[in-house]
Amino acid sequence: MDAARLHEYTEEMDEALSIDEVERPEPSRSDHVVVEVEGAGWCQTDNHIIEGMWTDYVEQDLPMTLGHENAGEVVEIGEEVSTVEVGDKVLCHPLITCGECRACRLGEDMHCENGQFPGLNTDGGFAEYLLTSERATIKLDSVDPVEIAPHADAGITAYHAVKKATPHLFPGSHTVVIGIGGLGHIGLQAVDAMSATTTIAVDLKEEALSLADRLGADHTINSAEEDVAEAIEGITDGAGVEQVLDFVGADQTTALAPDIVAPGGDHHIIGYGGHIHEPSQALVNGEFSYVGNIVGKYTELQELVALVEQGEMHLETSEYSLEEINDVAEALEHNEIEGRAVIVP
Repeated sequence: MDAARLHEYTEEMDEALSIDEVERPEPSRSDHVVVEVEGAGWCQTDNHIIEGMWTDYVEQDLPMTLGHENAGEVVEIGEEVSTVEVGDKVLCHPLITCGECRACRLGEDMHCENGQFPGLNTDGGFAEYLLTSERATIKLDSVDPVEIAPHADAGITAYHAVKKATPHLFPGSHTVVIGIGGLGHIGLQAVDAMSATTTIAVDLKEEALSLADRLGADHTINSAEEDVAEAIEGITDGAGVEQVLDFVGADQTTALAPDIVAPGGDHHIIGYGGHIHEPSQALVNGEFSYVGNIVGKYTELQELVALVEQGEMHLETSEYSLEEINDVAEALEHNEIEGRAVIVP
């Protein structure tokens, strides 16, 4: 089968991956599931993997097939698989979990001690077929796998953060969504679907803010033209916002917290690449928190699929062939893709 493989770390996205012919995966465990990939979302994390940013956090053996937002049709199953059958359309949770470690038994499966993450530390879905497990597959009833594939990571990550924020979002509260891109436009909709808060969308591109407006944002701020802290002060009458969902995670966005978060509020870090450089006194004085977010639970992906099937979530996507994969990497590196790119092998 054909697969898009990373052979060496590089910052040159236009030639990052090569299309190699490799053996099709087969079940080697009784819980294994082989999926014929119909759609695999491209994520900013894929760019970071290519650059080698994840080598301090996970072991990676190159060459490796990338792609962690995967959906398609089940074509082969292990002998003990009972929840999906050959021919079922499925969305794949990005982590293959063991089900036996403490994290799994607590339901915190994204922290599985023995987890495999296709596209990050084992072969992923930028290929014709993907090897995963029964615990990672969610059966789809009415949704096209190509359309829903990015929800496997982008969607669940956004939903996971919003779900942590919503207990603090009462009617009359304010929530800032920073970065209305591939994750942010999902997060904005999740906030709207799950709370009665007033939403403030922040981005430096008018196209992104237009999307936010179409998706129901109550206010929009162009950070290239306005002082974000001053604009939020005006919108909230100086009270600040209860929750910030930061889908950028750059130095400039994390630095906003002391000036925009209301006392006792949270600044959720979802995008990454920057740093947090704030005096400890600022956190003590404002009693606000920085909150990290990574992926989400299997059950949260089930809940997100339910929202999609109920028509509550709209996903902006564009489709590309496997041969165009480096064009996608290059375009995303230059912030030229609106919403999510989906590779259709």
